[in-house]
Amino acid sequence: MPSPRILIKDHSAEANLFARRTLIGLLVVFFMVGMLLTNLYYLQISRFEDYQTRANGNRIKVLPVAPNRGLIYDRNGILLAENRPVFSLQVIPEEIQDLELTIKQLSTLLEIDEDDVSDFYKDLKGNRRFKPVNLINRLTPKEVALFSAKQHMYPGVSVEARLARYYPYASALTHVLGYVAKINKKDLQKLSEAGFEANYAATYDIGKRGIEKYHEEKLHGEVGFQEVEVNNQGRIIRILDFNPPIPGQDIVLNIDMNLQLEAEKAFAGKRGSVVAIDPQNGGVLALHSSPSYDPNLFVHGISTKNYKKLLTSDRPLFNRATQGQYPPASTVKPLLALAGLEEKVITPESRIHDLGKYKLKNVERIWRDHNPWGHGWVNVTKAIEVSCDIYFYDMAYKLGIDRISESMNEFGFGDYTGIDLHEEADGIMPSRGIVKALFNRPWYIGDTINIGIGQSYWTATPVQLTQAISTLVNKGRRIIPQIIRGNIVQDETILDPIKERRPIAMGDEHNWDIVLDAMYGTVNRKGSARNAFKGAHYISAGKTGTAQLVTIAQDEKYDATKLSKKNHDNAMYVGYAPYDKPQIALTVVLENAGHGGAEAAPIARKMMDNYFKDQTFPEHQVIEYLGQEPESLELTQAEGQPDAEN
Repeated sequence: MPSPRILIKDHSAEANLFARRTLIGLLVVFFMVGMLLTNLYYLQISRFEDYQTRANGNRIKVLPVAPNRGLIYDRNGILLAENRPVFSLQVIPEEIQDLELTIKQLSTLLEIDEDDVSDFYKDLKGNRRFKPVNLINRLTPKEVALFSAKQHMYPGVSVEARLARYYPYASALTHVLGYVAKINKKDLQKLSEAGFEANYAATYDIGKRGIEKYHEEKLHGEVGFQEVEVNNQGRIIRILDFNPPIPGQDIVLNIDMNLQLEAEKAFAGKRGSVVAIDPQNGGVLALHSSPSYDPNLFVHGISTKNYKKLLTSDRPLFNRATQGQYPPASTVKPLLALAGLEEKVITPESRIHDLGKYKLKNVERIWRDHNPWGHGWVNVTKAIEVSCDIYFYDMAYKLGIDRISESMNEFGFGDYTGIDLHEEADGIMPSRGIVKALFNRPWYIGDTINIGIGQSYWTATPVQLTQAISTLVNKGRRIIPQIIRGNIVQDETILDPIKERRPIAMGDEHNWDIVLDAMYGTVNRKGSARNAFKGAHYISAGKTGTAQLVTIAQDEKYDATKLSKKNHDNAMYVGYAPYDKPQIALTVVLENAGHGGAEAAPIARKMMDNYFKDQTFPEHQVIEYLGQEPESLELTQAEGQPDAEN
């Protein structure tokens, strides 16, 4: 049997095959390495900045830092609004094994409200477990000491400090300063629309009312930032950079705190308001609305219980000084007299005989004077001094509503004063068109007669009245009242410019003096405010007012005992001092208090006594009223029978 054939290997072919395979493998390896190097170049060089930014975004966080809110001072350097450290109890949930048990144990040591616990769990849902959450927003010094002594027993619980707004004078300045409170969704929406949202990234509070709201942009400051390095869980490892915030501006008000405290004292237990202005520059020296409330309650979040206490019929949240709309009553008689003189409806010498009543031809109604027996012969000076209603009924009838409305608009009635508070009403200066638009009724002659004594549809705010009196004593110079005086820059107060409107031009400049002299007589001769200012060491002038709130039938007399307290007359007074060079003009309104001369004027006296207590004035001799009352009684226009309105 033949032996099998032995195959001889072709080493050359195998070597070539191996070489080809090796080359192909090397090419594949080189290709892959090339792709890897290309990708590395793309990642490390071409896209280096992009990926570094992304990496840093995960590693580095930019955290906003809230600025310190600007301080507020009065004109004499008294601190009115400051920032005080507040201690809060914070909990880090991750470091606590049994959260409910810990809170229960803390409640035996500290006073924890149910509302605080409820808010804590709400905040907990929106935070990471390693981030601190407030359990108690404000601790007393005693509570801080109690917890500090036993802090070792509560791992994950600590006391943290921050600055919060504090108002040392509490209710005395509430309606001037307003208050700050926690930023809510509505605030955030407004900030976003205005483009300021980023500046409030770390801010907890925002101005809600008063100066705090009006000058929020000045007081807030500019937000700062700090760069921090964090780990993959978001914990802060270290601070890399810090850009400090710019604090808010410190501002100075025109408010005289001593005068403001006098106002609070004078209005204790009363409802009403007072506004005092320096007529030379429009600076608001005092502005108080009573009753008031403590704004510190709102800073840390007012409780439901405390807020309900403010929702009373006395309306302490309401700023009566700028929003209260009252019939101005006889306080506007000097301004009406000025209009009558300017329109030549009356002259300084013209007189009427007041027998206590006024009647129009073919009109059954009779308008009566507050003095049932009348005042006898009366000219414009005496009419203002003794507040003669009959004289002003007659003058208003002659003037007509169109000229009255136009003239009183010049003094700012029916318009905003421009005071630096958002909480302001514009009042109503009646005209034919306004009454038709607001009440859908025509204007009647009787309405014009009532306007003559500041009644009917006419309403004004105390700040409007004070601005009008300031314009009067300045003989037409119209200065806008301002609460803010200026800003503090490097320990120096930079005053804000005086803001003015177009002055009132008078055809006969002597008319100013006639009216101002009559206001002098109201206080210093036989006027309705003479008793309130007896013995004052300064010379003042003014006008009383008693605003009737309910209609009394013409065959009836006003009897406060038959009316509810809320329907009693408002007592009012406007005045200024010193008479020759006024430094202060003010308005006092007392709700349901009675007569202006008996109730409101004495408060004005207290205010002026306080303001001038450190000033001395030369002795003054009262100028007696020189008008002569004729023996014979002659009929005048007041007793005639006019049949049409001018």
